[in-house]
Amino acid sequence: MAERSTAAVDVADNSDEASLTAQADQSTADGVAKNRERDTDSDEVQESTRTDGSGKSSPPELHSGHKLARRYRLEECVTRLDGFSSWRAVDEKLRRAVGVHILPADHSRARSVLAAARSSALLGDPRFVQVLDAVEENDLVYVVHEWLPDATELTTLLASGPLEPYDAYQMVSQVSSAMAAAHREGLAHLRLNPNAVLRASTGQWRIRGLAVNAALRGAASDTPQRTDTEAIGALLYAALTQRWPYESDAYGLSGLPKDIGLIAPDQVRAGVHRGLSELSMRALVNDGATASRHESPCTTPEELVKAIGEMPRIRPPEPAFTAPPEYQRTSYQQGTYGRQASHPGATQPVPSPPPPLQSRTGKALKWAVSALLIAALGLGSWQLADALMDQGGKNEDPGQTQTNDGNDKSPKKPASGKPITISGAHDFDPFGDQTEKPSDIGKVYDNSTATYWQTDFYLSADFGRLKPGVGIILDLGKTQQVGKVTVTFVGETSVELRSASADAGSEPTSFDAYAKVAEGTGTTVELKPGKSLKSRYLLVWLTDLPIQPDDGKWRGRVADIKVTS
Repeated sequence: MAERSTAAVDVADNSDEASLTAQADQSTADGVAKNRERDTDSDEVQESTRTDGSGKSSPPELHSGHKLARRYRLEECVTRLDGFSSWRAVDEKLRRAVGVHILPADHSRARSVLAAARSSALLGDPRFVQVLDAVEENDLVYVVHEWLPDATELTTLLASGPLEPYDAYQMVSQVSSAMAAAHREGLAHLRLNPNAVLRASTGQWRIRGLAVNAALRGAASDTPQRTDTEAIGALLYAALTQRWPYESDAYGLSGLPKDIGLIAPDQVRAGVHRGLSELSMRALVNDGATASRHESPCTTPEELVKAIGEMPRIRPPEPAFTAPPEYQRTSYQQGTYGRQASHPGATQPVPSPPPPLQSRTGKALKWAVSALLIAALGLGSWQLADALMDQGGKNEDPGQTQTNDGNDKSPKKPASGKPITISGAHDFDPFGDQTEKPSDIGKVYDNSTATYWQTDFYLSADFGRLKPGVGIILDLGKTQQVGKVTVTFVGETSVELRSASADAGSEPTSFDAYAKVAEGTGTTVELKPGKSLKSRYLLVWLTDLPIQPDDGKWRGRVADIKVTS
């Protein structure tokens, strides 16, 4: 934990202090409305400060402006319950907003909260809201975590209606794969609900409170994988129907009608995607009571990830383009500027053309122009004749000959490679969750460096040590001679050029099928194979990421890719 904090401080010290302070102030202001730190059911009282026989202590008397460790300044209390409180705060060293859970050191759950926070921090998966610090100090235990001002809770998203099928598919895919990774490390959530799932402005889904929320509430389960899987099924059910799949109302959603049991989402609301409806029912195990028409239930996040992989992939909706308004000529273009508007039925007089120059002054002007033209023609003819005679004399000089023996020493422009059209591209993430911002991939070959495709953000330049890299597969349409690939990045990035074999009949799907042919580092990198290369499928593979100055996170941004023969 100390290493993480020290590294972050080094970044802040090398940044512009004024701009970082402004960003922190802005993020705290935005976070109030969009990202309330909460994990409460609808029937819980957030202002409860009671103490009972379970060992719960009254929350410490804290107030806005109080500082923890002379670093974290408390701004707003957003939850006060069961002897602990949660705050929006500002990390004054790094000039950024953070969230803080605080409870007395003698609280019955203080030890378990510290252990859960430290285990969650060691996971380091960017799909979870990261724990930044976990400290016991001055009779207090506090856990510091990321605050995401640009993220929106699923609860807020569902307040305006169900999600579109593609958004619901992305949510359940990303949440399931993240929880499968957590369970492989022995971590469970146990409080996975619409308040704990956030969608960032980039479209990535994040999970808040891994292990920590359950420790704060004292939640436990004999079958943690099944508990989290059923919770994912409830999230998908709510996303498809805007209803909570139980009889009680919760999280601003109405429950199902009483005494009818669990019914499939496509029976609750018309137009629900059939495959997603069945997937939610398979996850909502309910002690094995699933509808007969559904396949076997999914009892672990890993099984749910496998079931999602067997579904046909749901494509994003096509962007809707509105027709531009009909072109309307202005009054100036219509020739009415400065004139009185015509009245219907009134005959407009046709202006007669101006008379020719018939006056004495007009005749004199015509004669003067004619004389100037004659003089100019005479002078030009004389100069042309003189030039021709001079050229003829040079050609008749016997001492001058013109030869062309092929030994011309004048420099010649080297022939440049011809551009190769990229017929298609898609993201390639074989060591992660199989997807990396697919909706923006077209920006890498749109002939504009003003737009870019970017990766997810990571906690270090080496992808947070989660995977060796991510990339983009380019389809050239057919096997062609490749001379050079030029990649333009936002920020200095390390990259490899990899190629499938020339006789590949279809696009390879494994990383090992692409051989490395060139590599480089920079903001504009020219990747030239060391020997002749023929291929149809190329892999631009990012291996080291820059830290982006606008958000202070490590992520790759590819602005443009050009291929030449």
